[in-house]
Amino acid sequence: MGIKSFQGKRAAPEKAKSAPMLVRDYMSTSLITFKEHENIMDVAEKLTKHKISGGCVVDDNNKLLGLISEGDCMKQISDSRYYNMPLDNATVGKRMTCNVDTIDGNMNVMDAAKLFIEKRFRRFPIVEHGKLIGQISQSDVLRAAVRLKSNNWRD
Repeated sequence: MGIKSFQGKRAAPEKAKSAPMLVRDYMSTSLITFKEHENIMDVAEKLTKHKISGGCVVDDNNKLLGLISEGDCMKQISDSRYYNMPLDNATVGKRMTCNVDTIDGNMNVMDAAKLFIEKRFRRFPIVEHGKLIGQISQSDVLRAAVRLKSNNWRD
């Protein structure tokens, strides 16, 4: 007669269910924002001081109007030098990008990563009920990817 095992049936270990990685969990909420009437040189100074490549342009009610970037500032500075024009009247409103693509804060971060690749943007504002609530950048998505411990990219 052979030896019987009294351990019983072994169950497969349960996999910990991972919570979805949402944009709102990785977005920045302490934003440096700009107003339409601000001078381009003041914006360039803020961008370098805070070591950021761009920011959202909002009105007094925090409604998103557009985006301003380092590139926008450089274009203005270059044009001013080429045409020998003063930078005093160069405002954010004249150089900002309007009709900005936004994403939903409840979107999966990996879906946002796909949008970054497709659109070739460096940042997306997150708007809720018409107001700017945050911004997600490529580095935020990378931070989320690094924190992902499993090989299951779909969760």
